[in-house]
Amino acid sequence: MARSAARTLTGAPSPDDAARAIPAHEDARREIRNWYAHLMGERRLGAATLVNYHRDLTRFFEFLVDHLGGPADLKALAALELRDFRAFVSHRRGEGLTSRSVARTLSSLRSFYGFLDRTGVAANAALKALRSPKLPHGIPKPLTVTGAGKLLDGARDRETAPWKAARDVAVLTLLYGCGLRISEALGLDREVAPLKDVLRITGKGNKERIVPVLPVAREAVDAYLELCPHALMAGGPLFVGARGKRLDQRQVRQTMIDLRRGLNLPETVSPHALRHSFATHLLAGGGDLRSIQELLGHASLSTTQVYTEVDPARLLEIYDKAKGRR
Repeated sequence: MARSAARTLTGAPSPDDAARAIPAHEDARREIRNWYAHLMGERRLGAATLVNYHRDLTRFFEFLVDHLGGPADLKALAALELRDFRAFVSHRRGEGLTSRSVARTLSSLRSFYGFLDRTGVAANAALKALRSPKLPHGIPKPLTVTGAGKLLDGARDRETAPWKAARDVAVLTLLYGCGLRISEALGLDREVAPLKDVLRITGKGNKERIVPVLPVAREAVDAYLELCPHALMAGGPLFVGARGKRLDQRQVRQTMIDLRRGLNLPETVSPHALRHSFATHLLAGGGDLRSIQELLGHASLSTTQVYTEVDPARLLEIYDKAKGRR
């Protein structure tokens, strides 16, 4: 079972700290705290997403201090006009933000304003009229089957404590073998192991899904538990760092950087690339899009369809089958 939403996610500030760090009027700060607690608890967003949302909102309120001549309160937030939001976007562009970062920033602001509107605190129609920049169409960059195997072998052979190597192999195997997000894998608690044939995962938007567990993943987790020097208790984390605390996403990302450099793998190799690899390799092996959508926990099939662009040969096969059913 994934960790409780009430716990502070590693790397993300608590709701109180998040609100305290933003230069806003006290009434706005109170709603920032409520919004952030909503994202962390009900929405169950990952630590990296929470950090990005918080950073975007901080930059917005910092801009408003200069733009309005002081910290913004709820009345000022409701009174902002389209030109004010455009001025903020222009300001961030001047700081070097890319179109993708600007789009994410606007998404963060819309999340905050949407929360204020839904809770009846404040409303502002101007932000809805502001268009997000057009983004280049991105295609997932998975590893090859050989590359994924090479990565897992490299993690197993790393010059580190044997229990840490076993832990890293177990985490990466879950990302690749079950298609988990890194936050989902590190959010697992001790009582899920030994792993059964299926794993119940609560992902983005508090959406629950069932994923099958391959024998190699069960064996990898068993090997880690056998070597782990820490007493892992029920209700506590399954994967821990050197001090016995829940393993941080940053540590896993750094491990991936070290591995790809040592193994001469592409710069696109990341924890999320293993999730892309899971989907792409399933599709190439004959998996249907609807099943892959369910395994990944995508809300929309259109999100999953992007994987058909990774393997043109497989896409043609799907097209031919669909045409034959007409």
